[in-house]
Amino acid sequence: MAGKAVRDVKLWSPTVRWEERPNGEFVIWREDPLGPYPDKMNERLLHWARVAPDRTWMADREGTGEWRKVSYREAVDAVERIAQFLLDLGLSAENPLVILSENSIEHALMALGAQHVGIPSAAVAPTYATISADFGKLHDIARQITPGLVFADDAAAFRKAVDTAFGADIPFAAMRNIPDDRAQMFSFDEILKTKPTDAVTAAFDAVGPDTVAKFLFTSGTTGSPKAVIQTQRMLCSNQEQVADCYAYFRDEPPILVDWAPWNHTAAGSKCFNLVIYNGGTYYIDRGKPSPALIGQTIANLRDVAPTWYFNVPAGYEMLIQAMREDEALRKNFFKDLKMLMYAGAGMAQHTWDALLELSEMTIGEHVPLATGIGSTETAPFALFCTDPQDKPGNIGIPGQGVIMKLVPIDEKYELRLKGPNVTPGYWRNEKLTREAFDDEGFYRIGDAVKFAVPYDPRQGFYFDGRIAENFKLQTGTWVAVGVLRAQIVNQFGGLIRDAVITGENRAELGALAVPFMPALRKLLGGADDLTDEQVVAHPQVRAAIAERLKEHQAQSSGSATRVMRIMLMTDPLRFEKGEITDKGSINQRAVLAHRGDLVEALYADVQGVIKVGKELAA
Repeated sequence: MAGKAVRDVKLWSPTVRWEERPNGEFVIWREDPLGPYPDKMNERLLHWARVAPDRTWMADREGTGEWRKVSYREAVDAVERIAQFLLDLGLSAENPLVILSENSIEHALMALGAQHVGIPSAAVAPTYATISADFGKLHDIARQITPGLVFADDAAAFRKAVDTAFGADIPFAAMRNIPDDRAQMFSFDEILKTKPTDAVTAAFDAVGPDTVAKFLFTSGTTGSPKAVIQTQRMLCSNQEQVADCYAYFRDEPPILVDWAPWNHTAAGSKCFNLVIYNGGTYYIDRGKPSPALIGQTIANLRDVAPTWYFNVPAGYEMLIQAMREDEALRKNFFKDLKMLMYAGAGMAQHTWDALLELSEMTIGEHVPLATGIGSTETAPFALFCTDPQDKPGNIGIPGQGVIMKLVPIDEKYELRLKGPNVTPGYWRNEKLTREAFDDEGFYRIGDAVKFAVPYDPRQGFYFDGRIAENFKLQTGTWVAVGVLRAQIVNQFGGLIRDAVITGENRAELGALAVPFMPALRKLLGGADDLTDEQVVAHPQVRAAIAERLKEHQAQSSGSATRVMRIMLMTDPLRFEKGEITDKGSINQRAVLAHRGDLVEALYADVQGVIKVGKELAA
């Protein structure tokens, strides 16, 4: 971005302070204090219903039809009715609401209705019910939080999962396909007929900063999903931290077009609540960063101009491809946009450059493009970078009220965090909660970081791998897996979407790569008559991959950064096995655990393995 005009956007003006301890640790914080924030998120919903009652709070549509819109006034009316219904049903923190549904207006209203009166909700990935045969993770969730009601969009689609995992006698509510042969069955329309009483006001008044707003389950890639407590203090303080960073929200209520699932913290907490906190409008995007569904996202972005936009790098890749061919899409996307954010995986340099190039081509300047770091346990906003950068990866500095500690471990710095946005722990799991915090009360996020500029925290940090993913080669050399994955995706120039690094206790590194099929097919001039397996095996594709691998090896500095062999995977990563989340993030350990046969084949030099530059292994 150096030398290029950057769109003038009102952002934070932070002052960073730090101390270096004699043991090599760093403690880093913001001198500018966190501003006041409400005791509960729905205070902001009520505020906007008073200040801007007719402003659209949320909109949804199927395909390219008319947007179905709900105003702030209409939202509050529905929330109070739902709240009364849930109180009448006897729900509480001990028997909360489970939402087994894709993003929808009804999903949002049910969650807000629950938290309005101090009843937590738990949005659960619908794929737990539609892909899994035994509903194992739903059983785990049922045991952990003992829900009092399950809400789904389609009763017929989810009934078997609900009855099997939660019990055929649990109260069940849905939007459509309501069965007439099930007790304790409610329609959403029926719920909205409930008239609120003074009990709703009394329960709302009793909600405070320590009230549990909801539970968010980690993806469960290393075992059973864990119920992370999300208090009102966490959510509200985090939104004040966000509003400080994206300071233009104070003057210009944000407009979002967002597809990311609400059972993840990125969209379910940050995106969902930043709209409510700042009086914005949330357009639900029913598209996804996949060949089958990206068309819906494109149609929505042709129609609605966001002022803040979030996506994963794979989603940006697909949008870039579309925007190069669709001027109307490009113009509408960039015209009001103040910030682009990416997360979920490392962004390749060519993706970064393409977004800035398209921005400059369209509006004559660069829209700020940035990322940060956080987790479900940090609500999630913790660190963020707003300074112009020439390359992706800088995760920035702590938000107001966040204290970060860097602990030197194996030539790395382990990141630990403390602040009002950090969870008090895991629901009904004291052991896991104790293990998550150090003796000073810092949350162990599990990530390693490195200084962008040595020993100057003001310049931000780079992600340096998940501590649990890193491993040693046979020589005892540590491999920073997260960093290497991002590098190899970048160096393969869009031919692969991600990679799983292999080589623990072996002589050399390998990779199981997720191919980006549109790019590989483009190499072959379309290849519409070929299967994915035939495309991957095509000599022209293999030659292109081999050439990229050779270039990667030439740029590598040693055995811990040099992949010597690669295999393109055509069998999709499996959500139910924890190999991938429904946001598209890959779990390195889970893939290696479930695909040991591929790892063995990779090192056995069987057909399908691409290997070059053996002489570079020394």
